[in-house]
Amino acid sequence: MAKHDLDPNYLDPNYEPVVNHTENTPFHQVLSARMQRRTLMKGSVGAALASVMGLGLAGCGSDSNDGTTSSNVSSTDIGFKAVPTSTANEAVVPEGYSTEAFLPWGAPITGSYPAYKPDGTNTGAEQEQQMGMHHDGVHFFPIDLKAGGNSSSEGLLVMNHEYINQGALHANGATYVNDMRPADEVRKEIAAHGVSVVHIKRDTNGKWDIVFGSPFNRRITGNTEMDIRGPVRGYSKLITKYSPDATETRGTLNNCAMGPTPWGTYLAAEENWHGYFANGDATQPREQTRHGVGSSSRYDWELADSAADQYVRFNVSTIGATAADDYRNEANTYGYMVEIDPFTPESKPQKRTALGRFGHEGVIFAPAKEGEPVVCYSGDDSRFEYIYKFVSSKPYYAATAGGYLLDEGTLYVARFNDDGSGDWLSLDLDDADFAAKVAAAEGTQVGDVQFDGFENQADVLLNTRLAADIAGATPMDRPEWGAVDPNSGQVYFTLTNNSRRTEEQVNAANPNANNRTGHIIRWSEEGNDHTATSFDWDIFVFAGEQGTETVVDDEVIVSLTDDNIFNSPDGLWFDYNGRLWIQTDGSDAAPYQNNMMLAANPETREIKRFFVGPVGCEVTGVVSTPDVKTMFVNIQHPDGNWPDSSDPRPRDATVIVTKDDGGVIGA
Repeated sequence: MAKHDLDPNYLDPNYEPVVNHTENTPFHQVLSARMQRRTLMKGSVGAALASVMGLGLAGCGSDSNDGTTSSNVSSTDIGFKAVPTSTANEAVVPEGYSTEAFLPWGAPITGSYPAYKPDGTNTGAEQEQQMGMHHDGVHFFPIDLKAGGNSSSEGLLVMNHEYINQGALHANGATYVNDMRPADEVRKEIAAHGVSVVHIKRDTNGKWDIVFGSPFNRRITGNTEMDIRGPVRGYSKLITKYSPDATETRGTLNNCAMGPTPWGTYLAAEENWHGYFANGDATQPREQTRHGVGSSSRYDWELADSAADQYVRFNVSTIGATAADDYRNEANTYGYMVEIDPFTPESKPQKRTALGRFGHEGVIFAPAKEGEPVVCYSGDDSRFEYIYKFVSSKPYYAATAGGYLLDEGTLYVARFNDDGSGDWLSLDLDDADFAAKVAAAEGTQVGDVQFDGFENQADVLLNTRLAADIAGATPMDRPEWGAVDPNSGQVYFTLTNNSRRTEEQVNAANPNANNRTGHIIRWSEEGNDHTATSFDWDIFVFAGEQGTETVVDDEVIVSLTDDNIFNSPDGLWFDYNGRLWIQTDGSDAAPYQNNMMLAANPETREIKRFFVGPVGCEVTGVVSTPDVKTMFVNIQHPDGNWPDSSDPRPRDATVIVTKDDGGVIGA
């Protein structure tokens, strides 16, 4: 049972090759005195803040049980005692709160509801009816949402399943026979990816459970049929044996964060999809090299001992006479935001290509306004990649809004200037400035790509990273989750870390070389108009050990203590009252210990640790019911035998958090 010889990096599920070699570092000059970089920590760790903003945030909403707001308590105030760091193999929350593990990997949710088998012998067909593995982004849709309601006792919990643990998934881990993988093992692995839609309800005792037999219960996997929508639909570079007209594909993979749309659907992000494909050709097209597709894949699905196309398609080598005879273009059907309508279980998921093709971490919408364009933001989670914004060409009207709004519009990429201003750079060939940059770049080397132009706008979107290189965007320290403050309209993004940034590569928005702990950046669009093409930005907080300081004009705004040290901010979410929740996916060594979730007051920048996960996990994905009295927190890749000490296999699960007095979480 020898492992197929592949790139050992792919054994690391968080492996993200650096594929941006364009040297888009426009801030080599010394920062202004107002934006100086200072060493403020013990040892060699640096922290700094570049800021020209002084915008206040106005709290609104309710923290009281009767729906009123106290005149002397803001809805964003943090009303719990911070929990300490932890090495315990359990979820830790403040005094007065309780937790319960819910919907673990393998829990039956649809079809014939096959029971989970702790010995790893569930089949591929059974896994297609069970909760997937490695829970990630999650959202709660009230069951009465389509009728204008906001139930907090019943709804659809929809979540992503990013990747898998082969050792836990199978009875004996991944196996090989004559260098081939058993087809049902591969089927099971593909089924453990994707998205779960689960109808849940709280009983009169406050207990949440699955509504068994509900027509809404559904699994979307790496084999589910999907439509290609938007400008890339029908483009020749998406032609495959499965879809000769380039309008369809199968599956969604490596779904990390997500985004609920203003019209009540769910967008799943396709992040590190490059690792699922193998290309043995001597040369690869730029659509693959700029993303890191290699000669071998992470899980060797292309080596399944079956001639079925559902497995063969992961080999993206040139095999047939034309693209319609093989799967050389299969990887081009991945790297998008995928829209799923949880209330219409018979509907096909839609890959929304107008939002660009890259390593989407997620998507976050600005508040939708009647008669105005829809605006959403997305980060490309890899070192030295970019932050994007999409503005629809059609206006939003609540009565008729739908996914069509995401099929036409303008995709922008962010440039963060060293004076605290920023610009949204159009990636549209109809934009004169972008077209001029494209023309000037033709025939030149752009990073590792010999650039020979774009055929059309579909080609631009298929090669979004390359287009952003040419536009002159700012390379960031792994932009991950975003969040829009419901009170101020400011946009926040986590920049998780970037240990490969050198002193020569620092810029104002990413000022720390060897940035191992990360930071959170935020901006305000000009005129508080999310369709604007300029903005002002600052850094909300630098992560790090005790003593890390975030400074504005020599004034310490945040100084981390034992109550809030953290590293590698990842998940980010504003609750319905305006508190900011920060989740981590970083080092679990001292002083940070297990990964965690913190609450932040965006008005005061007060930050407190609220939740610590079990050993070895990433804390990722958070949402609450509309009344903010039940919180759902996802735990990914725990070690050991969490959450069931009697189970020999670790199981990803959702943690339900409630306040013992029935009150608002965090208040």
